[in-house]
Amino acid sequence: MTDSNRVVIFDTTLRDGEQSPGATMSHSEKLEIAGLLDDMGVDIIEAGFPIASEGDFEAVKAISEQAQTAVICGLARANLKDIDRCWEAVKHAQRPRIHTFIGTSELHRAIPNLNMDEMADKIHETVTHARNLCDNVQWSPMDATRTEWDYLCRVVEIAIKAGATTINIPDTVGYTAPNESADLIRRLIETVPGGDEVVFATHCHNDLGMATANSLAAVEGGARQIECTINGLGERAGNTALEEVVMAMKVRHDIIPFHTGIDSTKLMNISRRVASVSGFAVQFNKAIVGKNAFAHESGIHQDGMLKNAETFEIMRPEDVGLTETNLVMGKHSGRAALRSKLAELGYELGDNQLKDVFVRFKALADQKKEVYDDDLIALMQAGSDVEDRIKLTALKVSCGMGLEKSAEMTLSVDGVENSMTATGDGPVDAAFNAVKALFPHGARLQVYQVAAVTEGTDAQATVSVRLEEDGKIATGQSADVDTVVASVKAYVDALNRLLVRRSKVGGDVAEVSYKDVS
Repeated sequence: MTDSNRVVIFDTTLRDGEQSPGATMSHSEKLEIAGLLDDMGVDIIEAGFPIASEGDFEAVKAISEQAQTAVICGLARANLKDIDRCWEAVKHAQRPRIHTFIGTSELHRAIPNLNMDEMADKIHETVTHARNLCDNVQWSPMDATRTEWDYLCRVVEIAIKAGATTINIPDTVGYTAPNESADLIRRLIETVPGGDEVVFATHCHNDLGMATANSLAAVEGGARQIECTINGLGERAGNTALEEVVMAMKVRHDIIPFHTGIDSTKLMNISRRVASVSGFAVQFNKAIVGKNAFAHESGIHQDGMLKNAETFEIMRPEDVGLTETNLVMGKHSGRAALRSKLAELGYELGDNQLKDVFVRFKALADQKKEVYDDDLIALMQAGSDVEDRIKLTALKVSCGMGLEKSAEMTLSVDGVENSMTATGDGPVDAAFNAVKALFPHGARLQVYQVAAVTEGTDAQATVSVRLEEDGKIATGQSADVDTVVASVKAYVDALNRLLVRRSKVGGDVAEVSYKDVS
C-alpha cells in the first residue's frame, strides 16, 4: 500500500453477515448485493464459504466471474480440502483472494484437540498451500483477542513466513475494548518479524456495542483493513457496520485522518436492499442509515434546522444517498417521472421492469393520496425474484370484538385455484391457517414483522415473514396498504422461496463443524 492513510474496506455481508440466523440469501440476491458492493467501491468482497454447500460454491464462483473491480475472497478452514475448494471458486475472479483461518485461543484449540505445536504446524502447512495457489492470501487466528500473547506472536510470524499477505486479527466474540484493540495491533506490528511488511486487518463483533470503536482504534494502531458488513449484519450482535466506519472517517477526518474508496452516496440504497433480502429490518435509530438518522421532531431541533441544518446535523443527508425531497409522485405521474424518481433512489430499470413497476405504482397511487420515496422503495423491494407457484387471488377476513376471526381465501397453486375458510386467534392467524390448509406444508414460522412504510392511515405496511423447513430458511416480503393482504403475500413469497430451495441439491446453507479442521 503506497498511501499510508488509505484504509481498505473488506465487506463480509455475504459471508459473516449471511451467517446471522435466518439471513440466508438466494443466489440471485447474493449476485445483486455483490454488484452493489463492487459499484460502491468496496475493495474486497468476502463472497462466501465455498465448502459449506454447493449453493455457496456456485454463488462465490458467479460473483468472481462478474466482479469488475473488487478483490473476491472466499473463506476456508485450516485444511487442504477447504482451501482447494475455495480456490476453485475464486480463481475465476480478476483479483482472487483465499482467506483461511483457525481458532488459536486456548478455548478454540480444544475444539479440534490440537496442542500448540500441532496447530502451529497446521498453520504453516495450510497457509503455504494457499499461497502456492494464490498470491493474495489472508490468514486469521480466530479469537485472537483471547489468545495468549506469546502464542499469538508465534503463529502470526509463522503465517507471514508461509506467505500470508494480510493478517486479520479477529475479535470473534466482541470481547475487547478500544484501547486494547489499538494496542494489540500496534504491538504485533512492532514485535513480529515481517509485521511491517504485511497488511494488518481488524474484524470486530458488536457483543458489547464497541465494534465500530474497536475497528477505528485498530486503524489508529496501524491496521489498514477493516472487515465489516452492511447494517452491521452478522452473528449474534453483528459485525462492525460498514456505513459507520466509513462516515466516521469522513466526518471526523480532523481526528481520524484516514480515508476509504467508498462512494458514500450509495450507502442508503445498499442498506435498504440488504435489509430487504436478509429480512433484518434496520432499527429506526441506527446510525447513518436508520429512518430517524436525519429526522427531527423536537421543536427546538426543528427551529434550529430551519435556520441552519448544521445546528443538529453533522453530515448532509445527500452524503449518504438520501434525496432532499420526499414527496412528488401521485396517480397522475407518468413513466418518465417514475423512472427518474427511481433512479434518484438507486434503481436503474430496463423497459420491461419499468412496465411492471409502473402498473404496481398506479395501483398504489389509486389507493394513496401521496406516494412517498419510502413507498416506492417498498414497492421495489416487494417484487419477488422467484417463480410464483403459489399465488393469492382472493381474500376476505372477518374480525371484531366478540366476533369469530376468520379468513375466506382463494389460492392458485401451479395454476389450479382452490378456496376455503379458516379461523384463528386474529385475522392474520386465520389467513395463515387458510394458506396451510390450501397448501399443506411443515414450514415453521420463525419471524413475523410489520412496519409502516410512511405515516398516516393510508400508509403501506411492509411485512417480513421468515419460514424454516428441514434446516432451510426463506424470507418473504411484501407491502400493501392492507396489512392482512401484505402479510399473506409475504407468507406466500416465503413459501415460494422454500419450494425453490427444496429443489436444489445441497441447498444454499449447510452447517460446517470444526471436527474437519484436524
